Amino acid sequence: MACTLADSLLLFKGSFQKPLRRRDITAHYSPGIFSLNNDGLIRKGFRRQRSFVTRNKVTFVRAVAVPVQQPAPVEGVEYRKQLAEDYGFRQIGEPLPADVTLKDVISSLPKEVFEIDNVKAWKSVLISITSYALGIFMISKAPWYLLPLAWAWTGTAVTGFFVIGHDCAHKSFSSNKLIEDIVGTLAFMPLIYPYEPWRFKHDRHHAKTNMLLEDTAWQPVSKDEFESSPLLRKAIIYGYGPFRCWMSIAHWVLWHFDLKKFRPSEVNRVKISLACVFSFIAIGWPLIIYKTGIMGWIKFWLMPWLGYHFWMSTFTMVHHTAPHIPFRNSQEWNAAQAQLNGTVHCDYPKWIEILCHDINVHIPHHISPRIPSYNLRAAHKSIEENWGKYLNEASWNWRLMKTIMTVCHVYDKERNYVAFDELAPEDSRPITFLKESMPDYA
Repeated sequence: MACTLADSLLLFKGSFQKPLRRRDITAHYSPGIFSLNNDGLIRKGFRRQRSFVTRNKVTFVRAVAVPVQQPAPVEGVEYRKQLAEDYGFRQIGEPLPADVTLKDVISSLPKEVFEIDNVKAWKSVLISITSYALGIFMISKAPWYLLPLAWAWTGTAVTGFFVIGHDCAHKSFSSNKLIEDIVGTLAFMPLIYPYEPWRFKHDRHHAKTNMLLEDTAWQPVSKDEFESSPLLRKAIIYGYGPFRCWMSIAHWVLWHFDLKKFRPSEVNRVKISLACVFSFIAIGWPLIIYKTGIMGWIKFWLMPWLGYHFWMSTFTMVHHTAPHIPFRNSQEWNAAQAQLNGTVHCDYPKWIEILCHDINVHIPHHISPRIPSYNLRAAHKSIEENWGKYLNEASWNWRLMKTIMTVCHVYDKERNYVAFDELAPEDSRPITFLKESMPDYA
């Protein structure tokens, strides 16, 4: 999430999917474009040649170097289609021209997508409260072997609470700002997430999306910290590998409870949010334990909370992480490219979309955070009509997750990412395990 695992350690000291068989790649290269290696990494200055494996026989194709002048990186239509297939995307967008501004994209949106509708806003609150209550009921009645299903539902439902608070933080929930502050604080309390600290840091994520060292969401691991010590390197590999879907817990701890991380003008509001969170811990947790015991606290609060962090980590990871999406330093960064080209639209099963209030219709949200969640689909439709060829789009699938978790690791200016097992193969058994065990369905 918004921090690296190294920072955290220093603090502590739906639907059926059709399987697609991934092509094995053997490569000879020539200058001019980017290409993939066997791990799915883009390499600058290479052109890929492949060998094909048929069902009945193996045909070896001798690959030869071919001079290539055009197209430029990721600009060829067929090349992007191949990247999309290899990475688990439905579409990889072509690069956005440098002269397109974020204002140009915002101006193309219909005005009605910015309008706040109080009925729709409170309907989303009703959906979240009802679905969460249903989840608690299911947990109370489910036999032990059905508890994982009940936890999955309830964890997704409380993620809807987060999205409501998220709208409040962006001032897209209500025209009454006091109501937004109250609703946002209450929505975050069951998650023991301090509302104001998160709001301040999240605003920075929107202002500096995919800016190297400045974005407060997922950052690539730096080579210096990866090589700083063997113990830290192993911890980073586990954190960005098999435990990556819960790394938002590290972000939650590191960024939201330290008053020194906030401006003097922000501290009083941060203190109020912290007081609310600690009040929930001091009152809510003992009540749960008093009524249901320690096991009840685990069943009714901890497991749904871990389910929420699974979605928190997964959603934010998928939103901005792919081998072809670069992080740029502040001198090279372009707002329109980062928000339109550097944000991923990902479709999830319908029940997840409903419970999470369309938060994964994410490109319009990064074009303008003032668009309410219930208007994101209309805004996305407009963006598709006007800017569709530049969009990165996917439906959630195992290949997409496998690519992110086994490839998108250490920052490299030329290649975007270098995988852990390329830099430190002897320490990268968790990554090897993921490559061998994760399905490759797309």
